[in-house]
Amino acid sequence: MTEQDYLLAWAIYVVSALGCLLVWFQMTGWIWRWLREPLRLLVAVLLLTPTPVDPARELFAPAIAITAMDLLLKVGNNAWRAVADLAMYGLIAFGVWLAFAALRWPIERWWNARRAPAPTTAAEDEPTLREMMARDEGVHGDTRLDANGDRRLRIEPRL
Repeated sequence: MTEQDYLLAWAIYVVSALGCLLVWFQMTGWIWRWLREPLRLLVAVLLLTPTPVDPARELFAPAIAITAMDLLLKVGNNAWRAVADLAMYGLIAFGVWLAFAALRWPIERWWNARRAPAPTTAAEDEPTLREMMARDEGVHGDTRLDANGDRRLRIEPRL
């Protein structure tokens, strides 16, 4: 394999891995954010972690592919090195993500508290369901009918 073939293979792999990541991002878009982000990070680490195949020539290959080929085809002895690389890059990536999440969490709480809508006085002036029922019971005992004797519409309580 020449240098050009090696670089072309890596270019094809990186483009296809980014396509797989894009599909994974679309598939996990509906999940709760604190679960979605670690899942996306895990797949990114699995797809984008390289491992040396030939240390003398400094040739690398995707760690997940080396692990799969070594375990399924029982060729070579690079599976443990690839698993170790996956674990190391995974721990580094999750450590960085945890630090980022720990910094982001109080900032988002502060920002959401700052953007919270101010309490309106119009909502406080509206009578509650209990007050309306107490007022109507004074007029007539059946609260399902209004003052004209027609059926009343359903009244939802304020939250």
